[in-house]
Amino acid sequence: MTTSEERTRVHAFRDDALGDHDAVGLARAIRRGEVGAAEAVRDAAARVRAVESRLNAVQVHLDVPAAHGSGSGGLLAGVPTFVKDNTDYQGLPTGHGSVAFAPRAARRHAPFTRQFLSTGVTVLGKTRLPEFGFSPTTEYEGAEPVRNPWHTDHSAGGSSGGSAALVAAGAVPIAHANDGGGSIRIPAACCGLVGLKPTRGRMVANAQGRQLPIDLVTDGVVSRSVRDSAAFLAAAERHWRNPKLPPVGLVEGPSDRRLRVGLLLDSPNGVRSDADTRAAVTETARRLERLGHTVEPVELSIDPHFTDDFLTYWGLLSFLIGVTGRTLGADFDRRRMDGLSRGLRETYVGKWRNTPGVLRRLKRTREAYAAGFRGLDVILSPVLAHTTPPLGHLSPTVPYATLIERLLAYVAFTPVNNVVGTPAISVPAASATPDGLPIGVMVSGRPGAERTLLELAFALEADQPFRRLREV
Repeated sequence: MTTSEERTRVHAFRDDALGDHDAVGLARAIRRGEVGAAEAVRDAAARVRAVESRLNAVQVHLDVPAAHGSGSGGLLAGVPTFVKDNTDYQGLPTGHGSVAFAPRAARRHAPFTRQFLSTGVTVLGKTRLPEFGFSPTTEYEGAEPVRNPWHTDHSAGGSSGGSAALVAAGAVPIAHANDGGGSIRIPAACCGLVGLKPTRGRMVANAQGRQLPIDLVTDGVVSRSVRDSAAFLAAAERHWRNPKLPPVGLVEGPSDRRLRVGLLLDSPNGVRSDADTRAAVTETARRLERLGHTVEPVELSIDPHFTDDFLTYWGLLSFLIGVTGRTLGADFDRRRMDGLSRGLRETYVGKWRNTPGVLRRLKRTREAYAAGFRGLDVILSPVLAHTTPPLGHLSPTVPYATLIERLLAYVAFTPVNNVVGTPAISVPAASATPDGLPIGVMVSGRPGAERTLLELAFALEADQPFRRLREV
């Protein structure tokens, strides 16, 4: 590694209780008595301290971590982790990445927090996100950004950027993330991780989402291995399973089933992916063909208004936060929301009369999505239209008109799954950018198809193991 790479890369891997374990491996070592649960927590906290000054990934540290399920036989019992700071954890403030209010301590766990804890994990604190999760990068107007451990001059993605930075750096093996427009898959792609956005309704719903005309947000995790994401989903399903969806169970490896894969290189709304991204997705398609799958080009003919409609709906969410913000804190002041949040809200105010038509068109997207899947099992595409940008490119300090133009040229693939409610997984491509940053590829499925996505991700990982920072 050159001196320049040493300055811009940061990781916490070391020969301690965590070692090179992923979450499944660490939980197994704890069950066997090879590693103590308290020792794992202690060493994870030390790893976090070792990288935090360079990554800025943690919002709140829990002084006395509470072990959950270390003796209950949970699939992830004793594994240290973090909760994203837009989800209530009893006794800790929930700040949503915003300075528009002073957060107060949560009185109880959110429903998903209870489901997350049921897997046996031990929470060490909460991770940072951009304000209200609106941005695909975890940056702020008046604070240090979350930095990408592969190259600290670049974005770690968003909105689950703090979680992704800690997992990629090896501070913890797995962390909570959620996805309302790509917020699991985007940071996974930026940081070389696995990020599965489950089907709508696969995880317990949050109260806010149930009250919205279209519930975009689904909870999950980011991880360094496919088996960790699979184990989390299986463990969460033991806590609660939606009877309207087919069970997933524990997926433990590739399937012998040969799939018909649609190849989508440019986004449905016409954004062309850049050369490095196209090459990564095309190379993945060749690997899938070599593994016995059939790959063919596909078109996803969504409504030409989709991008504007999604942006309008995003603006509606910002508007609603501005109206109801005092439920978060008595001192809430929408004028203190950042430039992106303010711009989204102000743009919506000028278009609010279009809301009924926006909602009708967005809800019809599922018909176009289903039509695109005729004769196919999954669709392979980029996660993002171009590779991970440097910090500042998508900062909320950028003038709103320029920022939105840049956002739409970047986040062009992921929102469709949120509107339709379908599952999609980001996995690291075999190739990287010239300066070593990961590139993510995305596999999308029909509703309830998480098992198929995980099996295909297992096959890609077995064919060419994912790079890790300790190994480069």
